[in-house]
Amino acid sequence: MPSTMKGPGLFLAQFAGDAAPFNSLPSITKWAAGLGYKGVQIPTWDSRLFDLEKAASSQAYCDEVKGICSDAGVEITELSTHLQGQLVAVHPAYDAQFDGFAPPAVHNNPKARQQWAVEQMKFGAKASKNLGLKASVSFCGALAFPYLYPWPQRPAGLIEEAFSELGKRWKPILDVYEDNGVDVGYEIHPGEDVFDGATFEMFLDAVDGHKRCNINYDPSHFLLQQLDYLEFIDIYHERIKAFHAKDAEFNPTGRQGVYSGYQSWTNRAGRFRSLGDGQVDFGGIFSKLAQYDYDSWAVLEWECCLKHPEDGAAEGAPFIQHHIIRVTEKAFDDFAGGATDKKVLRAMMGI
Repeated sequence: MPSTMKGPGLFLAQFAGDAAPFNSLPSITKWAAGLGYKGVQIPTWDSRLFDLEKAASSQAYCDEVKGICSDAGVEITELSTHLQGQLVAVHPAYDAQFDGFAPPAVHNNPKARQQWAVEQMKFGAKASKNLGLKASVSFCGALAFPYLYPWPQRPAGLIEEAFSELGKRWKPILDVYEDNGVDVGYEIHPGEDVFDGATFEMFLDAVDGHKRCNINYDPSHFLLQQLDYLEFIDIYHERIKAFHAKDAEFNPTGRQGVYSGYQSWTNRAGRFRSLGDGQVDFGGIFSKLAQYDYDSWAVLEWECCLKHPEDGAAEGAPFIQHHIIRVTEKAFDDFAGGATDKKVLRAMMGI
């Protein structure tokens, strides 16, 4: 039977805060449900909402979390480990910036920070299983990204060695996800070594085609690279296990293009927009995903350089609901069909 996508869901990371209703899981889930969301994606690094280590070891705690969500009227779509996944592989150029993603005890200690991140990722697998989830979403980190532009000329083997090392770091983590029956949907994103289809294939090769190495599809990052995000679904649909509905726009000028000239988000040629305010063809995306029987969640990830997040959240739920295609169980021309008769079929072909 064909499947209908689930949604709308809301990624809570951009909304969590110290003031009610954004400062606790019970209150933020009730707020989300009040806007029409049916699911929430939980950022596992935010202790105001979730305790990842406890969830990895305590079924009772996970049952409590599911109960809080259910009482509010939402389900958990996935756990997000974006920040921890980022720290599995960090180029030294980014050490100071990414230390802020980790606890103070491992600051200025890249090896300890990486070990912490790997442990967190493994917690994510176990916690997802305890919550009854089949997928999670994350980043892969980066060792090669500072060398993205081929000038100065890259030494032969640099990129291959970077992806080999990335694979060595991630394969044991993916094995834990396999043990727990959970997919990792990597968000394909500039700043990560996996930022487009070609680099995803390189990463997939580096982890020996691991079945748990999958994709969190986010078209906003593809539009800003001027990548064909609809054909991407045609190519990689079997690996798409999660979906961030996020919008963007690209308006090149005589002064700037894809790289956007070091400008602020407001002044960039490529910038993220609230859902429905950008240029992404969501009608095409939802049709493609329905065509390939995507049956998981459509989750709003709100990021916008102009609009207030609460307005973006309020508009996002009906936008996603409107675009979800209830997949038909019938062919539109069934009414014109007839009973199958082998003799008639053969006669129609003159045989």
